[in-house]
Amino acid sequence: MSTLAIPQTSTTTWNIDPAHATAEFKVKHMMIANVKGHFSKVTGVLHHAEGDPTKSSVEALIEASSIETREPQRDAHLKSADFLHVEKFPSLSFKSTDIKVAGDGELKVQGDLTIRGVTRKVTFAVEGPTPPTKDPWGNTRIAASATTKIYRKDFGLTWNAALETGGILVGDEVTITLDVEFVKA
Repeated sequence: MSTLAIPQTSTTTWNIDPAHATAEFKVKHMMIANVKGHFSKVTGVLHHAEGDPTKSSVEALIEASSIETREPQRDAHLKSADFLHVEKFPSLSFKSTDIKVAGDGELKVQGDLTIRGVTRKVTFAVEGPTPPTKDPWGNTRIAASATTKIYRKDFGLTWNAALETGGILVGDEVTITLDVEFVKA
């Protein structure tokens, strides 16, 4: 009598290293150029299923008030009720719901993105995670880069201004990129 061996997938926990994590965004300004900014306070956890990334899950939390665009007045406006309303909505979050292999070293990670209290399904194109490596302090690290595009109005970010020449001040499409290192728990 033979029994079929079912391979077991072991899951490891990895924490986002806030010192090596950035959430960046870019949006059209005056319909002619991109304005870029970032959030400097990113935390989260990856439950990595070794050998089968489709059984993995990831969550990330971004502190809304950590937004920075290198222009203090613009940053203050982005933190106001016109945009992120950080006093009422102190964080942005993402929680994966489905992961698919998209190619060698590439994943499609679908999940719930919450901005300004509004949750929508989005899909991130992910490069990684990289193979594990040891840092000089004995920690094991992996890294990944994830990108998606959203329409800010879908998340209640509707403020805008008309331009004298026609068009709008702030574009609707926003590209979001996360570059993160994870440390094995």
